Amino acid sequence: MQVSVETTGELGRKMTIAVPADEVEKEISSRLRRLAKTARLPGFRPGKAPLKVIEARYGSQVLQEVAGQLIERSLREALSRESLQPAGGTEIDPKSIGRGKDLEYVARFDVFPEIRKLDLTGLTIERPVCEVTDTDVEQTLESMRKQYTDWRPLDRPAQSGDRLRIDFHGTLDGAPFRGGDAENYSVMVGSDTMLPEFAQGLDGVSSGDEPVITVTYPDNHHEPEVAGKQAEFRVKVLEVAEPVLPEIDAEFVKLFGVQNGGVEKLREDVRENLSREMAERINRTVRDRVMQALIDANQVELPAKLVAEEVQRMAQANQELLRQQAGVAAAAPDPAELEPQARRRVALGLIVYEVVKALNLRPDKDQMRAKVTKMAGSYENPDAFVQWYYSDQQRVQQLEAQILEEQVVEKLLETATVTEQAVTVDGLMSGAGSTNI
Repeated sequence: MQVSVETTGELGRKMTIAVPADEVEKEISSRLRRLAKTARLPGFRPGKAPLKVIEARYGSQVLQEVAGQLIERSLREALSRESLQPAGGTEIDPKSIGRGKDLEYVARFDVFPEIRKLDLTGLTIERPVCEVTDTDVEQTLESMRKQYTDWRPLDRPAQSGDRLRIDFHGTLDGAPFRGGDAENYSVMVGSDTMLPEFAQGLDGVSSGDEPVITVTYPDNHHEPEVAGKQAEFRVKVLEVAEPVLPEIDAEFVKLFGVQNGGVEKLREDVRENLSREMAERINRTVRDRVMQALIDANQVELPAKLVAEEVQRMAQANQELLRQQAGVAAAAPDPAELEPQARRRVALGLIVYEVVKALNLRPDKDQMRAKVTKMAGSYENPDAFVQWYYSDQQRVQQLEAQILEEQVVEKLLETATVTEQAVTVDGLMSGAGSTNI
């Protein structure tokens, strides 16, 4: 077998492979002889047809089958000989396939980039430090009150913070359109979930009003049917209501499972939950900063096929999410919009893989068991949950990946300069200073 390799770019490789004609012929003859033992042809008893008849009948088919197998086998051997590993798929371009001549083809592929920086030596990682204050606890209690808001109907005009119940009927050029009608629909005055023109049209309305509101949908609206178009909505205001929040008292705390200790016990529980959530957010923020530092330290060319495959996966996931939310098939997102995030994911995957390999990391089975046991603690039958969790290999693999990632972050932080960054609960909750990977 003859093999030549040509570099076509930073990662691109072109490999030309030639399998000797005698090897090709040997494989073809062997297969034809095996076929002759079982072939059923008109005018011949099973397995008694002459080899020349078998060859005339099946020769072309056998040639293609042999060529496919020899290409697969010789490519594997050539890659091993040249110490090359394709990143993504390999394009095969047959140049010569026929009886009595060498089987020659060209394989084109990308190789993996070389990752040089596998630690954070010389780099600084800021670790957020957050203390839960009394103000944070009170703000959380206020949010909990809002979960049990009652609504009191009013006769006055609507103002910001009020809730409207409305019917509406929308038309495009005089014709109804999908999603343009609703009855007894609830909307908050001043909410940014509505188109600005629709929100303005509801400002100051009273129960019984029937405003007509004209809106222009943005060009990038997720529903192509209305994107960039003007619609008219005939609205009927059924009710204007203001929020009434419950008092924080003995009855209120029972809503959250606090049977003893009253309001102060609820405050203690809130502080404990906030502290636990802040610890988790700090860990995620540090993880994001470590991963971003790795990407910044390894600005490498990425295999085009891996990026394209990641874009496709993300597009399919986005479409499925929109389908679940809207209940209808959604248009495919623009690949150009997904590519930056896809490139980041591919880069991070390649870098973390090399770090894991360099440090010879393995998922800690005890750590995995501890995580699963902790999750099982909230179930009535923890043992059954553990058994269920480990019964699905996909769940186990996802947990293994999570454990490995935690080990990578821990090891890399040992090589970095770690400083503390004081943040508030609000700052940490809003993701200030963190990076989205």
